[in-house]
Amino acid sequence: MTHLIQTYRFDLPDASERVFELKLDRDTAQLVSQPPGEPPAWTALAFNQCSGCPLEASKVSHCPAAVQLAGVIDGFADLVSYDKVRVTVESEERSVVATLSAQQGLASLIGLIMASSGCPRTAVFRPMARFHLPFSTESETAYRVAAMYLLAQHFIARDGGTPDLALDHLESVYRGLHAVNRGMAQRIRAASRQDAIVNAIVLLDVFTSLVPSAIHEILDEIKPAFAALLAARAP
Repeated sequence: MTHLIQTYRFDLPDASERVFELKLDRDTAQLVSQPPGEPPAWTALAFNQCSGCPLEASKVSHCPAAVQLAGVIDGFADLVSYDKVRVTVESEERSVVATLSAQQGLASLIGLIMASSGCPRTAVFRPMARFHLPFSTESETAYRVAAMYLLAQHFIARDGGTPDLALDHLESVYRGLHAVNRGMAQRIRAASRQDAIVNAIVLLDVFTSLVPSAIHEILDEIKPAFAALLAARAP
């Protein structure tokens, strides 16, 4: 099987249901499913293009992340941020069910979409999309980010490069993500009168700001769990 399927099922306060099936390439973790129909005008690359975006409107007509998010916006036009929703996330391995605010459920879905959308600045987070963990906490996110980044440094070292074991350049990665979040929020404000989608991106951006500045503190809190591994390290 060449694809990974992540299905988000939202049970809404009015008893309606919204289902989003995301199909990712198993190797690259990029979305291969494309929304049907013509992309809306707000997805044009030149419309509120993110600061520092490497794509050129003369060569790329639409923002890849915005195109993938267009269907989500259409599905939640009447939802507000603090409406309680029941979200079921299904994959090959497991089902995760949570009852939480609309913005929290949407933040998890939007984070997965943006990482796997084809946006060149969020592509660095595709390993996290490949091993998606819905509704992760602050400490879980910090652990996963550090694990992803340090595994990349292992590959760099294995290929003869110089690894960044101190996480010194992790902040620059997150600066790029912050620019994308900010640009996407501006796009969506122009496309939707409801706040749930925009606030979901704002919630994602809170993690974007928090993780690089506090990651060492968060990792220090979980260091005691590594006692056996630290004691067993090679001399």
